[in-house]
Amino acid sequence: MNVARLCSDLVSIRSENPPGDTRDVIEYIRGFTEMCGIPTTVIRGPGGRDNLISREIKGKLLFCGHVDVVPALPEGWDSDPFSGGLTEESVVGRGATDMKGGCAAILWACRSLIERCGELPADLAFVCDEETSGEYGIRRLLSENRLVPCDCIIAEPTPPLNPNIGQKGLMRLSLTFSGEPGHGSIYPVRGVSAIMEAYSFLHYLEKLHQTEYRPGDPELAGIIQTSSGILRDVLQMDEAEIILTRLMFNPGKIEGGEKANIIAQRCTLELDLRIPWGCSPDALLQAIRAHAPGARVSVMGSMSGPSITPADSRIVSRILEEIGKVQGSPASPIVQWAASDARFLRREGFPVVEYGPGEIPVLHAVNEYVTITSLENAAKVYEGMMERYREDR
Repeated sequence: MNVARLCSDLVSIRSENPPGDTRDVIEYIRGFTEMCGIPTTVIRGPGGRDNLISREIKGKLLFCGHVDVVPALPEGWDSDPFSGGLTEESVVGRGATDMKGGCAAILWACRSLIERCGELPADLAFVCDEETSGEYGIRRLLSENRLVPCDCIIAEPTPPLNPNIGQKGLMRLSLTFSGEPGHGSIYPVRGVSAIMEAYSFLHYLEKLHQTEYRPGDPELAGIIQTSSGILRDVLQMDEAEIILTRLMFNPGKIEGGEKANIIAQRCTLELDLRIPWGCSPDALLQAIRAHAPGARVSVMGSMSGPSITPADSRIVSRILEEIGKVQGSPASPIVQWAASDARFLRREGFPVVEYGPGEIPVLHAVNEYVTITSLENAAKVYEGMMERYREDR
């Protein structure tokens, strides 16, 4: 077996979220860690939402990965999205990039270091539901004090020379607008349409999106600018700087009205907001409530502001050095537009860096894949990091 075959095996074990059943893939990982001599514990959850962690927590270096993947319909794929197809250059299938490739690289690095040194200086956490809310995964582990704050690497996909040290904030809202119903034949002269109230609110969000935010910290501002250039090249998107410096909003779901000839009495909007540095989540929520006084506004799940691990912290400086050794070129940190389990870990005092194998343009896409070179290089970086922390006595 090699790291590519290990990744292929993980991809072929279905763990779509929803529904979120990770029993089979966690059992596979448990068997692999047992074979390597790594004591681990499986933590059972409802509906098969299982996690796996190190049995003996050392609290020096934590490697974290999620084993759930977003669903995939077979239409449009060149092959079965859960076949774990192997070519000479890549592993193909749902989760190859996000992030069973990263999980495979972690496990392979653990095996390699144990074979060389006979010990593992790192803790492991493989969680079940990063793709949803983290309620049964990392948030549960943290609430039950099953992990000790320490330097942490999450194996999310990143550019090969650019570990991610920060991410924008996240707020998900549900807004219920109320109208004044009446016969549809007299609108808009009479009555108030809840649908049109929601429509007006979306125009307000478009105005908020035009505001550009800049952090007060010059170093962070420089990292954001550098990140914009890197993400522009990776995503082939000229608007990368806009994505990082402005409020992004997505009205993901809207339902309203009772019948075509009735002025709508109720309309519900579910909204995803990504919050840039320099924008206060609390102030934003207050402004939204003030602009929609007739709507019932509720926060869905956890609300978090932008987070970052200081660029001069030990975990950042060490991983930059290890990446440089493996890739043969200087590495530099970036921040990203999306959210992950890193926000929950940082909130509990973990200095977190994301670094992992994968092809960002095909993340969550049809024909998702990860290159074998990317898997091998990530595993080398992880092994180098474990070696650095093993030397800390």
